[in-house]
Amino acid sequence: MAFSRDPFTELVVPSGTEAQERDLVTDGDVLVGARSSVDFGVRGRNVIAGEGARFAGDIEADGDCRLDMWCEADGNVLVGEDAYIGERVHVGGELKVAGDLDIGDDVEVEEGFEANGWIVIRNPMPTIVFLFVYLKHLLLVGDEDTARQLVSELLEDDADDDVDPLVIPRNATVSDDAWRVSTPATIGDDCRLYGNVRAETVDVGAGCNIFGSLRARGDVAIGSETRIHGDVTTRDGSVTVAEGARVLGDVSAVDLELGPGAEVDGTIRADGEITMATGERDIE
Repeated sequence: MAFSRDPFTELVVPSGTEAQERDLVTDGDVLVGARSSVDFGVRGRNVIAGEGARFAGDIEADGDCRLDMWCEADGNVLVGEDAYIGERVHVGGELKVAGDLDIGDDVEVEEGFEANGWIVIRNPMPTIVFLFVYLKHLLLVGDEDTARQLVSELLEDDADDDVDPLVIPRNATVSDDAWRVSTPATIGDDCRLYGNVRAETVDVGAGCNIFGSLRARGDVAIGSETRIHGDVTTRDGSVTVAEGARVLGDVSAVDLELGPGAEVDGTIRADGEITMATGERDIE
């Protein structure tokens, strides 16, 4: 991850992520931008949420958890290491922390909290502000190695771990009905998600099952052996359906490219070219 770039400019769903009955489950970290609404619980390694983010279920972090001010979690917050809870956060269930707890003023935990380590009641600096202030200082003094190490420690358990974080941009809405963002969306391989994806552009990896439609202003790319259980629509871009992929609904695009063995069960509407790759010679 480039430490000098704002991480919240794209919806990123890493490979292997699953939307289970009540939770979004991923092997890596979970980063949620300010004022986003997540109508699931989340389970990951470290969980970091910006100001005013809302979760409709439990938060389970194997590592650290940072919730900025005004965040809401309707369920329990269970943390395997340390927790940093900003002021006026509301937790609808229990707050359990295996390590230290740094908690701000006017935090409401309906079913009580406990920590095995130190409990400090103060107002922790908001997570995103802390990250950018400290990183800016390191870069200004030319200490890029320490800056890289800081990001590595915050977002990874070790330097050899290449698991990408689940990133939900600011002001996003994520539910089993729709994933709505105003940014590009990238979905990794072997993901299983419920809900219609609405984004600037959509790039879906191989071997996924998306139980919903895809809609974008720009290009849409669907990886090999992926199943889209709905329509695929773009206003101004092209749609690429890779080898062995299947769209169970309609496809509407400017240009359409179908890989070998790709299928579209519904109606195809294309204002420009339709290219069908047979493996020997493309047909237009």
